[in-house]
Amino acid sequence: MRFLPVLLFAPALSAQIMYVGTYTEGTSKGVYAFKFDNKTGKAAPLGLMAESADPTFLALHPTGKFLYAVNEVNTFQGKPAGAVTAWAIDHATGKLTLLNQVSSASPGPCHLIVDPTGKTLLVANYAGGSFASFPIAADGKVGEATSFIQEHGSSVDKSRQGEPHGHSVNLPKSDKFMLGADLGTDHVMIFKLDAANAKLTANDPPFASVKPGSGPRHLVIAPDQKHVYVLSEMASSVTTFEFNAEAGAMKDIDVVSALPADFKGQSTGAEIQIDKSGTHLYTSNRGHDSIAVFDIDRKTAKPTLVQNMGTGGKQPRAFVLDPSGNFLIAGNQNTNTIAIFKVDHATGKLTPAGDKIDLGAPVTFVFLK
Repeated sequence: MRFLPVLLFAPALSAQIMYVGTYTEGTSKGVYAFKFDNKTGKAAPLGLMAESADPTFLALHPTGKFLYAVNEVNTFQGKPAGAVTAWAIDHATGKLTLLNQVSSASPGPCHLIVDPTGKTLLVANYAGGSFASFPIAADGKVGEATSFIQEHGSSVDKSRQGEPHGHSVNLPKSDKFMLGADLGTDHVMIFKLDAANAKLTANDPPFASVKPGSGPRHLVIAPDQKHVYVLSEMASSVTTFEFNAEAGAMKDIDVVSALPADFKGQSTGAEIQIDKSGTHLYTSNRGHDSIAVFDIDRKTAKPTLVQNMGTGGKQPRAFVLDPSGNFLIAGNQNTNTIAIFKVDHATGKLTPAGDKIDLGAPVTFVFLK
């Protein structure tokens, strides 16, 4: 494959490398890359950057030198666990070079994040119902887990919530806490974070709750760090919490549906994002197969649904706002396409931007800085 020269990716230009994590049971083989132009919304394929099993969620190191993925599998090295993979990034080509791979300490890892210091990597294990922390060395390699927290409990829907299911990990800017959504217990767990030593410990209060049977999946923290928006998978709803960044405490103040009032079918929420201004919120609906757009009230911080934009495919699992905020990129997992939408900065609303891109089971998107 002939790669484009490094000058195409210089900061002064509009093109950036966009990595895409995928499920690999079908046609995909790992992590792919595209050259994304934030002026036009065009994404030119650069091909397979690294072969890996189910690298569904990706996270970039703050230096931009390393990329990490959870391998969403249930067996690793003959034991009941998934894996975490680290790669070094070639900025000229986007190519990824394997650094190492370690156990995620529990089956079915589904989400990860790197703290702003670049010293700690955090993972949510869905199948194992746990959270774990890992040290990151100066060379980008990931060490074995330094914290492992096995959750306990259940909630009202015994078919989905008979046991814990850690689903995402999130960090306030203070880097003092980690918020972990647990779909199985209807809790957003709150942990103290010692980023220098990659350690998690219990917080007081230990968690916040959503309405029973909602199934919290992913969340975002508002740019002002005063509010947290939690997307619940099973209820397809967004719960707004007031957030005390000093104590790590959360108080719920509002719940709103991500689906149109007249929708009667089955749908589950998957991803949630907020724009840089903190004025518009976005979630994905699998079943209704749309991106929900919310306007956030400047005084109350409560979101109001203003649009449901169809993604033109099935099961939009994850999506991202590009670094310019001009475009939203969504992956239709079950129809193997990526859809791109232009963002109206004034209203937050979306309009389709060009043709869909073919890629097997796309999940998550990360832009190289």
